[in-house]
Amino acid sequence: MRNEFSRSQILLGASSMEKLKNSRVAVFGLGGVGSFAAEALVRTGVGHLLFIDNDVVSLTNINRQILADHSTLGRKKVDVMRERALRIHPAADIQTFPLFFLPDTPCDFLDGCDYIIDAIDTVSAKLALVEVAQRKEIPIISSMGTGNKLDPSRFEVADIYETSVCPLCRVMRHELKKRRVSSLKVVYSREEPVPREENPDLQEDSPRRQTPGSVACVPPVAGFLLAAEAVKDLTEGLRPSPQQAR
Repeated sequence: MRNEFSRSQILLGASSMEKLKNSRVAVFGLGGVGSFAAEALVRTGVGHLLFIDNDVVSLTNINRQILADHSTLGRKKVDVMRERALRIHPAADIQTFPLFFLPDTPCDFLDGCDYIIDAIDTVSAKLALVEVAQRKEIPIISSMGTGNKLDPSRFEVADIYETSVCPLCRVMRHELKKRRVSSLKVVYSREEPVPREENPDLQEDSPRRQTPGSVACVPPVAGFLLAAEAVKDLTEGLRPSPQQAR
């Protein structure tokens, strides 16, 4: 029957679409990366989604976050993303968790999840989430640094121990090795950080650290790659084979 996802079914197949409809995916972080990952998952027909983010939409989010515009300023990102998702896919089951994920955050809400997308900014939270996913045996993919970059074509999907260039990857490799985490699928960029011009108007955003620069065409690509890998992993063995396509 013709529906919102009929075009997706042509490539993914009916069995994959049924699997996605019944899948439960958690998206941690709804910024420039995570909001686009969430958008892609909704538009691909994932039926059960968890959105986790404690932030509200701010003026400087507008340049790169799909949920940010002047009408959503000051609102909780999880609420805005849920409303947007339900306008696209009204039958979806969307749960929201307006919390800042920390190593001691209770994670019972992840029970039954089929996949986790990590688009969190802080290293300690990323490490804790990877350990939770490993303990609960939930597949996870993590976004590495997307700030201070201009070339979206430099993003790659790789295991964390096969990455290079990215400073966040270097830190994560070191910390994951200490925690005996042997593998982690990531989206990262091989682009060197570009030269910056400091903007004193943004000092209050991050008084203790340098505010990363960003442009509209870079973080969304990382988000789409995260979602694409999640969909591919969830539908492994269910998509049409080359023989079927002939």
